[in-house]
Amino acid sequence: MEFMNDAHWLPVAFAALMGLSILAYVVLDGYDLGVGILMARAGDAERDRMIASIGPFWDANETWLVLAVGLLLVAFPMAHGMILSHLYLPAAVLLLGLILRGVSFEFRAKTDGGQRRWWNRAFIGGSLLAALSQGYMLGVYILGLETGLSAVLFGLLTGVCLTAAYAFIGAGWLILKTDGGLQAKAVIWARHTLWLAALGMAAISIATPLVSDRIAAKWFDLPYLILLAPVPLMTLLLFVGVKLALDRLPNAGDRWAWMPFAGAVGIFALGFNGLAYSFYPYVVPEKLTVWQAAAAPESLMIIFVGTCVVLPVIVGYTAFAYRVFRGKAGELRYD
Repeated sequence: MEFMNDAHWLPVAFAALMGLSILAYVVLDGYDLGVGILMARAGDAERDRMIASIGPFWDANETWLVLAVGLLLVAFPMAHGMILSHLYLPAAVLLLGLILRGVSFEFRAKTDGGQRRWWNRAFIGGSLLAALSQGYMLGVYILGLETGLSAVLFGLLTGVCLTAAYAFIGAGWLILKTDGGLQAKAVIWARHTLWLAALGMAAISIATPLVSDRIAAKWFDLPYLILLAPVPLMTLLLFVGVKLALDRLPNAGDRWAWMPFAGAVGIFALGFNGLAYSFYPYVVPEKLTVWQAAAAPESLMIIFVGTCVVLPVIVGYTAFAYRVFRGKAGELRYD
């Protein structure tokens, strides 16, 4: 059978692994990027509490980005070269933002007064740069790596909307991990960013089938139209459920505090799965399939064995960290 052929199933397996890594990164690093963005609206004491809520996790969350890019490089070298050659500048901006975040996170702990305020601003700026560049790259990728004015404008729109989506999931994280005045502020932030995140998802959902007749047929031809209808309906229900939960908070206490973050995770997962379904089997939209872009089967098999060893370790220490530091974030201390 063709599926039993290494040259057939290994590229599919690596595409799935890369997709799961990207989804894990978007959710996990998404909320701590969102917290960094929201620090622009918080006071000094609140910023310390916000940093305490992500402190044990943020560095490990970026491991998923390293894994995703590493898999793209070693498993799909042709796609890696094509994507980065078109997205070199926003990728450089993304790296600059992540470096700025890492440096400022460490230095803010060793300063106070005016210097700490500058490092806080650097952390906020790095978070914004990383989020905006990721959104821009997503928009250009969806349009098939086009370089015209319409692609640039759509990339800017998705950049703003993804930044709002990160702020939304970051607010959901703060609702879950904090209490008191900061939690009340996080509820307001979540309400303000919820609809901009919904606008971004709607824009991507509309643009994706418009750029490709193949994608349009996968969604709107029968029987796919009926079979896939639960995906947008579930997404809509999650948006409504999150809105209703936010209307009850913070007066309802912590009984509903989990709902905004859980709803945001569900929305991100459904949106990502929709994109994955739309573009498969292409790793570069309408240009390279997973089989055309894949490395040699012999190389893929060696990498696959290594990934099967490394991936459970990453999942294990991530789960352990979240278990150890569960509950509300406490006072930020460095002693």
